Amino acid sequence: MIDEMGIFRTTVELAPLHDHSKGRELRDVMVDTGSEYTWVPRELLEELGIKPSRTERFESADGRIIEREIGFALVFTAGRASPTIVTFAGEGDMVLLGALALEGMNLRVDLARRELVPAGPVPVAITKAA
Repeated sequence: MIDEMGIFRTTVELAPLHDHSKGRELRDVMVDTGSEYTWVPRELLEELGIKPSRTERFESADGRIIEREIGFALVFTAGRASPTIVTFAGEGDMVLLGALALEGMNLRVDLARRELVPAGPVPVAITKAA
C-alpha cells in the first residue's frame, strides 16, 4: 500500500537460509529502493537464528556514519523469493525492504497499481543468438 506520504509498504516473510520452514511474516515494511540492504529488527533475526557475518558502515540521509551488523536470509514477497543481505536494525532504525532483495526477486515498484510487480526479462550477455 502507499500511505498519505507516498511511501510504499508491503508484507514480507523472512527465513534462515538453511531452513525455509522457519519463516516469519513482517508487516508494514517500507520498500526503499534507495537502501541497498534490507533492514530487519535485530530481535527477529536472532529469533530466526540468523547470525551476523560482519559489521558494515552506513551513511544516513543527514550524513552521519553508523555501523550495523549484517547477515544473510531468505526473503519472500509478491510470490517470489531470494537470498539477500539483511541489516540487524537497532532501536529507532526503520524496517526496510532494500534494492538488493528486490533485484534478487526481479521485482519493481508499480506506484500506479500500488504493488510489487515482475521487473521483466533479466538482462544477460550472450555470445551468439539463441
